[in-house]
Amino acid sequence: MALGLNVPEPEETCSDENCPFHGTLSVRGQTLEGAVASTDMDKTVVVEREYDVTVPKYDRQMKRRSRIPAHAPECMELSEGDTVRIAETRPLSKTKSHVVVETVETHRDLAGGDD
Repeated sequence: MALGLNVPEPEETCSDENCPFHGTLSVRGQTLEGAVASTDMDKTVVVEREYDVTVPKYDRQMKRRSRIPAHAPECMELSEGDTVRIAETRPLSKTKSHVVVETVETHRDLAGGDD
């Protein structure tokens, strides 16, 4: 158990200064779960969460989405579609205030050929 969270430490090691396991970055505040929506940026992934909001006028539930940029440490292999857990940290850039601490479920595309 590392970081004060109940998450396993990655098997790989890295030299990333902003890695919560092998660097000096501390985590605090809330932890969230979501799916990786984008891995296009360098050292950053976009995690998308979907949640329900009550609309009192119509007495119904409405789906909302939030996209949170999070730092991806070098020791974690992440791809689009993976379900990850992110934790809040100090601000790392203008938009990044979260870091990926655990991969909960991996979603790999197993379709290899044309059918």
